[in-house]
Formats: sequence, structure tokens, C-alpha cells
Amino acid sequence: MSFDEITSAVVAAGHPRYRADQIADWVYRKSITDPARMSNLPRTLTGGFDILTSQVAKRRTSKDGTTKLLLTLADGSHVETVLIPDRRRKTACLSTQVGCAMGCTFCASGLGGLRRNCTCGEILQQILHLQHACGTKVTNVVFMGMGEPLANFNQTVKALRALTDPKLFGISARKITVSTIGIPDKIRRLAKLREPFTLAISLHAPNDQLRAKLIPMASSVPIRRIISAARQFYESRHREITLEYLLLGGINDDPGYADQLAEISDSLRCNVNLIPYNPVPELPYDRPTDLAIESFAERLSKRGVNANIRRPRGQDVAAACGQLTRQSRRDDLSDQP
Repeated sequence: MSFDEITSAVVAAGHPRYRADQIADWVYRKSITDPARMSNLPRTLTGGFDILTSQVAKRRTSKDGTTKLLLTLADGSHVETVLIPDRRRKTACLSTQVGCAMGCTFCASGLGGLRRNCTCGEILQQILHLQHACGTKVTNVVFMGMGEPLANFNQTVKALRALTDPKLFGISARKITVSTIGIPDKIRRLAKLREPFTLAISLHAPNDQLRAKLIPMASSVPIRRIISAARQFYESRHREITLEYLLLGGINDDPGYADQLAEISDSLRCNVNLIPYNPVPELPYDRPTDLAIESFAERLSKRGVNANIRRPRGQDVAAACGQLTRQSRRDDLSDQP
């Protein structure tokens, strides 16, 4: 619920408005989800509401400190969420859909297709579960988990507003990144919100032909249209765009592709995140060699592109999106008589 929705529900139940602020303080700022622990609230109020409608089904913690949770939603569906610690920064990676309809050929999330959108509550609960599991406060948020955030636009936006509301999570919009495969009309709608969120575009290929092979939906969305929408997003708040480029061994890591990517970067105020592929057993892709990764990054740098190599995290805990869900399904099937 938004803060206004909490207030309306409290008043409708016959309680004073200030009780809404107390509830918000317990849940969003103190991360307390057990009504019995909310000591300044009357039992007549705490006995009438539920906070979490999901539960942790599995937890995996990596040697590098990354924690991944598989959550079971009320209807039995599963989503994944990850906490990535980096010194003082604690980044939550959130899922917005159960499965994914984008069909990216390198991604485990879309192997089972799209089951449904997540509600705003199911998105936000992921943060509460991560904070409970890790005993720490989330400082940064990336919408880079299962699903396409902009395909679930209304619930994603509602979650974004709850994250930045000072009466709820109170996280700075500058510490929140929305990652999209590139849906131009939705990018333009997001630009109108005006809050200084960071936009990340999962490009993964520097030309339409290769991109259509990797991302089937891209065949109807030329890169030029995505860049045009991204330019409007930049002009709405003057926040640099991030172009995400997943490096697939022998597929899109050729130096010539680096030159093409540099040309795209020259047309937009952006930086480039190079992401070495985290292999998925069922998929026919490999991680590039370290030499290929470094050479690609160096070629971009020589062309004046601000390129960073994102070091893989949580490889020993099935950190790639959708992997833990698929492992869970296989385990369930193997347990059946």
C-alpha cells in the first residue's frame, strides 16, 4: 500500500490517522513485519491486517556475500531476489514478473515463459525478506530480476514511488535503477515521472540483426527507436543512461562489435556496463575469455566510451536470473513418485 492507502484503511477501520504513520514506521523503516511486535499499536488494529503474503522457500549465500532468495507467492508462484553487498552499499535486485515474455535466448527467466505480473506488494516484499535474511538495510535498488519492469508498468511505478516516499522506504531515487530490454513508449512514459531514477537499457548487441537473434522481441523494435526514447529520458532529468552489454563468448564479443557499440554510445550521454555471461546449463552460451573481455573494454575506452566491466557475483549460488527457480522445479519433479 501507498502511505495514503494505509491511512485510508486505518481510518476506515475506526482508528486515528496517526496510526498509519506508526505502521509505516514499523514496517518500512524498522522492517518489522510481525504485528505482535508493534508495541505502540492496539491489538484491535494489529489483529486485522497481514503484511507478508510471500515466504522464503530457499536461500543461497555466496562466498562473496551475495544472498539469493527464492520466494513462494500466495498462489504458489516463485520469484527470485538478490542482495549484493559492496562495502557500505547493499543493493537489492528485484523481480517484477513471474517468469518473462521477452524470450531472450541467453536468459533462464524466460525459459518457462510469462506466468503473470507481480503486484506492487510482491515487489516490495522482496526488500523486506532480504533485510530479514541478511540483517542489514537495503541502500540501493535495481529492477534487474525476473521479468521486464516496463511490461508491468503500473505496478513497477507504484513500487518506485513507495521506495522513494520518505514515509515508507525513503530511498533516494538516484540510488534506484530501472533496467529494461527497451520498450520505447514505456521509456517515454517513465521519463514523465521526473524523479531522477537511473535508466539501464539491456542492449546486448550493437546492431538490429544480431539483437533480433538474441532477443526475439527486438525484431520489431529498432535500436534507433530505443536510443531516441532514451535520449528523451536523459533530457527529462540529465541523468546518464546505462547501456548494459552482456558479453557472450564468440557471439557478440568481436572487436568490430565494440566499434559499433561505440557509435551508439557517441549518440547518447551514457556509460556502458560490460557483463561477462554467467552460464546457464540449459543454454548454449559461454562466458568469453578474460582476454576477449579486456580487449572489448579497451577498444571501447580508446573510442572515448566510459566502459566498466561488471564482475560476476554469486556464481556459486545460481545467481543468474531464473536459475534457482528452475532448480527448484527440477527438485520438485524429482521428489514426485
